[in-house]
Amino acid sequence: MKLNEIRDNEGSTKNRMRVGRGIGSGKGKTGGRGVKGQKSRTGVSIKGFEGGQMPLHRRLPKRGFNKPNAIDLNEVNVGRIQQAIEAGKLDAATPVTVESLVAAGVVSKPRDGVKILGVGELKAKLSFQVHGASKSAVEAIEKAGGSVTLVGAVAQA
Repeated sequence: MKLNEIRDNEGSTKNRMRVGRGIGSGKGKTGGRGVKGQKSRTGVSIKGFEGGQMPLHRRLPKRGFNKPNAIDLNEVNVGRIQQAIEAGKLDAATPVTVESLVAAGVVSKPRDGVKILGVGELKAKLSFQVHGASKSAVEAIEKAGGSVTLVGAVAQA
């Protein structure tokens, strides 16, 4: 078998039906849309319309709101940071900041900062300068001999 001899199995693909191309085609004139009415016309999309009955998306109550000053943090687990150190992407001697994590490829964008979470195991002694850290992450970092300094507007988080 050669590359130029490869083809689909017999009957596995069908040609597209071209509608509205004469009555002899079987899909001519109205093109499978029936006769008259809103749905026979072009450019009509009536998603969510229930024939005049109040649609479901309007019957249900609105819930919640979007906080206008919400901060968008990257969440990084301590296990992921340990992986980066073992791979040689992060230097254990320098403090771990948003910029160093972006440079190491641990996070793709700086966003509003980084929050460290406690999943995984940390063996290296590191100092963190981040926007937030969970209790389990702080425990894991301090157990390994490191320290956490909270920076930015969310130092209390």
